[in-house]
Amino acid sequence: MSTEANDSVVARAQAWLREDPDEVTRAELQALLENNDQQAIEDRFLAKLEFGTAGLRGVLGAGPNRMNRAVVLRTTAGLCKYLLAHGLDAQTRGIVVGYDGRKMSREFAEDVASVCAGLGVRAHLFAGVAPTPLVAFAVTALGAAAGVMVTASHNPPEYNGYKVYWENGAQIIPPHDVGIAAEIDAIGPLTTVARPILKESRAKGLVVDVAPEIDARYLDAVAALQRNAGVGRDLVIAYTPLHGVGYERAKATLARFGFDAVHVVDEQREPDGAFPTVNFPNPEEKGALDLVYALADRVSADIVLANDPDADRLAAAEKYEGKWRQLTGNEVGALFAHYLLVDTADPRVEPGALTAITTIVSSPLLGELCRSLGVRYDEVLTGFKWIANRALDLAATSGERFVFGYEEALGYTVGEVVRDKDGVGSAAVFAELAAFYRAKHGRSLFAQLDEVYRRTGVFVSGQHNVTIKGLEGASQIRAIMDGFRKSPPKAIGPLAVESVTDIQVGQRTRADGAVEKLSLPASNVIAYALVGGSRVTLRPSGTEPKIKYYFDVREPVARGEPVSAARARANAQLEALKSAFVAMADGIAP
Repeated sequence: MSTEANDSVVARAQAWLREDPDEVTRAELQALLENNDQQAIEDRFLAKLEFGTAGLRGVLGAGPNRMNRAVVLRTTAGLCKYLLAHGLDAQTRGIVVGYDGRKMSREFAEDVASVCAGLGVRAHLFAGVAPTPLVAFAVTALGAAAGVMVTASHNPPEYNGYKVYWENGAQIIPPHDVGIAAEIDAIGPLTTVARPILKESRAKGLVVDVAPEIDARYLDAVAALQRNAGVGRDLVIAYTPLHGVGYERAKATLARFGFDAVHVVDEQREPDGAFPTVNFPNPEEKGALDLVYALADRVSADIVLANDPDADRLAAAEKYEGKWRQLTGNEVGALFAHYLLVDTADPRVEPGALTAITTIVSSPLLGELCRSLGVRYDEVLTGFKWIANRALDLAATSGERFVFGYEEALGYTVGEVVRDKDGVGSAAVFAELAAFYRAKHGRSLFAQLDEVYRRTGVFVSGQHNVTIKGLEGASQIRAIMDGFRKSPPKAIGPLAVESVTDIQVGQRTRADGAVEKLSLPASNVIAYALVGGSRVTLRPSGTEPKIKYYFDVREPVARGEPVSAARARANAQLEALKSAFVAMADGIAP
């Protein structure tokens, strides 16, 4: 970097230092400047966290490319100005503000409330930590104009984030993300952002606590999702919130469903943003569930359930061939779908009046099942915001009832209680599902999966992620995506490509050259449909510096054939497909 450019970055850092309201990040930045740590300064000031449909998420620290109080203050001022400009009566209806147990979550939430009050917008602030699904529920329960949840979900401990809900209780989608981002960019120096102290704002009624009644209404709504009350309620459950905020509500919802034999990992019961017993607080990561498996053995549990730190995701496991085995997100999705659409379907409701929705990177199994039942099925972009908003659109335009939605990254919601993924409500319904199959059919979860596969064929899925951090990471990821666009493969391994779906350009191109226009919003995703029903999809992550490759294989089950035989063929084909594609991608990577 030239001396002139370097001086410009340092000048930006010094300007930031002068208005940073947090003594911790001021000290961090001051030390970097004194030590002339150019790389660290550039990493913080040559880029910024981009506000989008996922809100904000990043590593804690100083500068516009980190999560900190200054970023939260500006973001909230921009959000409020956007709401006020769009006639949502935000001053009266207010904004719901919730937060999890991560480092700085409470401070960020209080900053949100303070900025809201400074602009005359009432803040409905949770008095303590809350799960993400409860905050989403509160937006519609309180008739608020929007909601903010301070969380980085399942990211590592050094992260935090800022998630925004629209008045409909779903996460924002275009054009609101673009409009809010423009208002954020228009915010001047922080001295122009009024942020009165909370005590004064409370006295004026501009900051109010979310009433306990909202919690009670949420629990009542989840309890109403029961379909087999009393069946198999002797099920023994081992549970962990992974140092997150899920325990109190998960315990309460399971109790409302009649499950009393629920054992929790004591070391992980309370919220702790340091996550001292796990390397990575994501239930999908290796080793994250070790403590709950040990507990499950001690109490002879039938199943294991786990939430991620903000309790919007759900993990489940069961003993398989003598060892605890976690079900994949797609396997849990398959069990939910069969339970809700086949085993406990309401005979009074025509199948065509029902809707189930998943994402373009989740298993095609849900679509196969829905088509066999005559149930409306839809695929949307990755991210639960798209599932929730699509469900709302279909309800408004055709009156269809949303039954179930899921994404393969352990996100599920049942019914219309929460317009986001709900790890708390899903835990209770999944426990009921497990109890039902054991009590009524004598089947384990894995045995029931075999029954689903006999109807749909065996579906197996895999994923390969490549993390590329730093300023060069985004450039390398773009190069990989561009490389596949310029030279689409004719085959992947031994399987010919039947069609290429490029959601960025909005079209599907078949092997014979025929082109089909897509209705999905533009997104940087490419999918290859392969002969025999297999599929490969690639996309950059929206919240982390990585590129993700998804693999799906379908293998029919012959009449009278053991499902295990078809599964073995499918798994072998999956591994071959992954190896062939990763080698191809590595050849493109710069």
